Amino acid sequence: MAEELKKLTSRVQGVEGGKGIGGLNYEDLCIQPDVELLEGYKPTKFEMFDGTGDPKVHLRTYCDKLVGVGKDERIRMKLLMRSLTRDALSWYISQNPKKWVNWVSMVSDFMDQFRFNTENTPDVFYIQNLKKKPTETFHDYATWWRSEAAKERPTLEEE
Repeated sequence: MAEELKKLTSRVQGVEGGKGIGGLNYEDLCIQPDVELLEGYKPTKFEMFDGTGDPKVHLRTYCDKLVGVGKDERIRMKLLMRSLTRDALSWYISQNPKKWVNWVSMVSDFMDQFRFNTENTPDVFYIQNLKKKPTETFHDYATWWRSEAAKERPTLEEE
C-alpha cells in the first residue's frame, strides 16, 4: 500500500509541473539573470553550432555578430545559448550556469568539451581511402570528400 501511495504521489508531482524539484527559478536557470537586454533589442541570427565543427571558429563568428553589445561580457554569456543546437545545446543546458563567473571560464569549458573536433583531423591516408556509399549521389560524395579534405593537415614529411 505504501509503495502504491509513493507511485501515486510521484505521478501527481509530475502532472503539477515539477513541484519539489529545486533550481527551477529564473535566477537558477539563467546564466546572467540580472542582465536585461534593451527593449526592442533584436539579436542577430547566429551561425548555429551543433557540436561537430571547430569550436573556436564558432566562437569567432559568434563574437563578430555581437556588434553593439559584444563588449559587455554578461551579454556575450547570456546570448551564447542562442547560437547552439543539438549536442552543443544539450551540453550547455546540462551545465550549472553559476559555475561560469566570466566569459573566459565559460568558453574554456566550451572549448574543452568540443576540442576533440579539431584534434582528430584527418590525415592524407584517411582522405585517400574515402569511398562513396552506394546510397549517396556523386554530388553528395564529392561535397563530403571536399569537406573532409579541407580539414586535412599535412604531416611533417609533407611540409
